[in-house]
Amino acid sequence: MTQARVSAENSRNIGAHDEIVDIVGIGFGPSNLGLAIALRERNAIPGNTPITSTFVESKPEFQWHPDMLLPGATMQISFLKDLVTQRNAASDYSFLSFLHDSGRLPHFINRQTFFPTRIEFHQYLAWAADRVDADVRYDTRATKVIDHPDHFEVVLEGAHSGTVRARNVVLAGGLTARLPEGVCSSARQFHNHALLSRLAALPETTHDAFVVVGAGQSAAEVAHYLHEQYPGADVHAVFGKYGYTPADDSPYANRIFDAEAVDDYYGSSAEMKARMLSYHRGTNYSAVDLSLIERLYEIEYAERVAGARRLFVHGGSALAEAREQPDGVSVRIENRLTGAVEQIDADAVVYATGFTSMALDAILGDLYAAPAPVDGARVTRDYRLRTTRPTAGGVYLQGGTEDTHGLTSSLLSNIAVRSAEIVDSIAARLRTRERELVRSV
Repeated sequence: MTQARVSAENSRNIGAHDEIVDIVGIGFGPSNLGLAIALRERNAIPGNTPITSTFVESKPEFQWHPDMLLPGATMQISFLKDLVTQRNAASDYSFLSFLHDSGRLPHFINRQTFFPTRIEFHQYLAWAADRVDADVRYDTRATKVIDHPDHFEVVLEGAHSGTVRARNVVLAGGLTARLPEGVCSSARQFHNHALLSRLAALPETTHDAFVVVGAGQSAAEVAHYLHEQYPGADVHAVFGKYGYTPADDSPYANRIFDAEAVDDYYGSSAEMKARMLSYHRGTNYSAVDLSLIERLYEIEYAERVAGARRLFVHGGSALAEAREQPDGVSVRIENRLTGAVEQIDADAVVYATGFTSMALDAILGDLYAAPAPVDGARVTRDYRLRTTRPTAGGVYLQGGTEDTHGLTSSLLSNIAVRSAEIVDSIAARLRTRERELVRSV
């Protein structure tokens, strides 16, 4: 079924105000897509009472970082960490099922790699979204969650404005691009998350120069992409480290992303949580695949040999100033080690400066209190938020739980297992509710 048809049917299926679904999922990226698949497979098991659900997505169709689908960029996790395999290795929604359905399975096998390109993984996610045929209200934004005695009311704006009523809410609003303080997004200064669209709409380039701010994987990918796509332009990479740091993807370090590591982390002390995050930040944050680091170094060195420089890596440095001019951006790069200053007139500045999690207070209002509760963690082990007052149903988080559940909070690595845990939790709570209703009759 096409996504347009899904949206049309959703309007008919869940438009009635008197219906209360078991789950409303806010956001329909990979996390809630994994949840939809887990629900679909659970509901298909004979004897299970079906759990009803609908999802709300602000984008007009399923998308996963479309402006960062750079040619040749590969995933940093194994294809086995897809939406389902670690939960159900026999699932029809696995990456291998997608390859088989696409007629590319033997060709992928011949590549002899665990790491598909980002473009192909996006194809897999879109294929799974279409295949699962979930109720999704695309082009619609959830703005508020209102607590009622026996349900939540979610207020919607956009193509399907109105409300949805549900017994449980699963928040997977994703991440919001973060720009440095004082920087306003413009046609010539923008976050890497919007790279391809902004480059396509870039005003006339007269300086043949770009500046990329950031030391992580995305920053290195952007620098490499700009160097390849604009063969007449200089590319200046600026970051505070002395050089790019390799991502730690060694087998033992990667155990931090195992499902069982979530149990270990959740049950540990605040001191150990902080220590583990510090020890293993290099597996995910401000780190770059070694092969890409080596590629960039080879480019820079070859240009030194040829005496024609286009790639400049400014380590130990910061962007001291970026002033927009009618024809570009006047940039001052300051080396924080030597004090040397370099002035550059650039056509654009790309900020690969990370993301922030969904603002829970904006959508939950007084149900959410930012400080952790004094009587325990702010999120339970089954990813349920401890709200400021008891609620009939649960508010579950897919993301924004790094402080309680570890580094897999916003990553693909644990989607399959986390989805099952949330579904099992909701199923158990619904069974309890049904028993209580029977006893009250």
